[in-house]
Amino acid sequence: MESSKVVEALWDRIQARDWDGVAGLVAEDAVVEWPVSAERIVGRENYVAVNREYPEGWAIRVLRIVADGDEVVSEVEVPHEGVGVFRAASFWTVRDGLIVRGREYWTAYGADPSPEWRVPFVEAM
Repeated sequence: MESSKVVEALWDRIQARDWDGVAGLVAEDAVVEWPVSAERIVGRENYVAVNREYPEGWAIRVLRIVADGDEVVSEVEVPHEGVGVFRAASFWTVRDGLIVRGREYWTAYGADPSPEWRVPFVEAM
């Protein structure tokens, strides 16, 4: 499976709560980093568990996937009932059809307020 299709399938399977399917796309020794919260997930089992145990009420909407060889970038929106809307920019390395490395930047939509000095130059989204 080409790299972009692996990442597309990952998000589809996470949305479907197909945890065995997610495991089938992640290398046993994969490492996924979340710099915003300063966390590192080591291993397929932990990656699946973190996603499986996340409190329910969420959905995944893939906004884009861009690939260059084994390197894939995805942007997703994750509305969560009662909590708000999250966005993630994820940088994946895929080898032999498996995700071996990831770095994901998760944030709440609009969580970083615009400073006053920028107000004359920007508009709200």
